[in-house]
Amino acid sequence: MQDIVLLFPGQGSQVAGMGKDLAARFPAAQDVFDAADDALGIPLGRLCFEGPDDELTRTLNAQPALLAHGAAVWAVVREAIGDRVVAAAGHSLGEFTAYHAADALALPEAIKLVRTRGELMFAEGNRRPGAMAAVLGTTAIPIDEVCRLASTDGVVVPANYNSPGQTVISGAVSAVERAMVLVKEHGAKRAIRLNVSGAFHSPLMADAAAGLTAAIELAHLADPRFPVYANVNAQPVTDAALARRLLVEQLTAPVQWTREVTALAERFPGALFVEMGPGHVLKGLVHKIAPAAPFASCGTAADVDALLTRIAA
Repeated sequence: MQDIVLLFPGQGSQVAGMGKDLAARFPAAQDVFDAADDALGIPLGRLCFEGPDDELTRTLNAQPALLAHGAAVWAVVREAIGDRVVAAAGHSLGEFTAYHAADALALPEAIKLVRTRGELMFAEGNRRPGAMAAVLGTTAIPIDEVCRLASTDGVVVPANYNSPGQTVISGAVSAVERAMVLVKEHGAKRAIRLNVSGAFHSPLMADAAAGLTAAIELAHLADPRFPVYANVNAQPVTDAALARRLLVEQLTAPVQWTREVTALAERFPGALFVEMGPGHVLKGLVHKIAPAAPFASCGTAADVDALLTRIAA
């Protein structure tokens, strides 16, 4: 029986229409969206199904929307694949969805928690405006050294180590713009400014940590049923106290996605990696990090059919 590793996407994967076909076909998925609506007191499901995109993309909406979609997919396939799951990981916001899948966070609390996280990050982005940019290609000197050189007027740091040849940088607007020039001077192919509301995973999010700490402390977070690999250090977490600390540290620390996927592929050779959410962002990253790893996407009703057929073969 093939092992399965669950992967949950982060902000940027949201798209209007997400989850609509799942909810129409599977009562378990509709139940998740209904529970999310009840927990937040807003029509989150309708926002997922219908948009508009500009409202769905807002940080405080995108984060609970993505968690709801990932939870809905998991609710649909859990009975069929649950006993095969050996670990999970999530990119940024997706790490919270991974803890929900691992029975560490009940759905209403998980939804409320990420809504709070999104609100805190959005507010901090307004208070301390920042920017993020994707750097494609490698640089002749380490990316953190390029960021140090660019941090003459405000700070810029690596925010996401997404894959070999793809890093996201984050920080003060002027520093990010200077870094975008420097990375190309040092060999990067492109530097692309991202449409985000703040400098996520950078020191500019530091003042949001107190609010997130308080919210996480109030949440009932249990030990995960299977290991959840942490963005901060790419290590497996099986203890609720450690999970609480790392989820707060994640606000200002870089997402070590390359190290996470490498560690998972090495620890569980031959395991099927399953992206639980809309789109195929993580599929592309995993293929660059661990090209031999088997992979499946599971974000639509058709994807569910394909996954269940695959594991039954």
